[in-house]
Amino acid sequence: MKIANSPDSKLPQTGAEKAIEAPRPAKSETVKKAPEASAKVELSNAAAALGTQEIDDGSFDAAKVQRISQAISEGKFTINAQAIADKLISNAQELVGRSQPSH
Repeated sequence: MKIANSPDSKLPQTGAEKAIEAPRPAKSETVKKAPEASAKVELSNAAAALGTQEIDDGSFDAAKVQRISQAISEGKFTINAQAIADKLISNAQELVGRSQPSH
């Protein structure tokens, strides 16, 4: 069963189909340039250093990613919803604790 019309279809277009078509600009129209930036931003030495630092805190384990990817592709990956919920609650409590001013 064919769902959509082929591009070769000779059926007349309805008003809705015609409204979807975007008008094409004439070749003589010029492209407007974006305005020049009016603000200048400079990074401190510390901020610039952060951008060039390579983070190697052991939080990325390529072998683990490969094992998980393999398990997913084989349909063997299982999700422990209880562990995820516990970690989310723990992280939320930690964030709330940080945001409250200390007396």
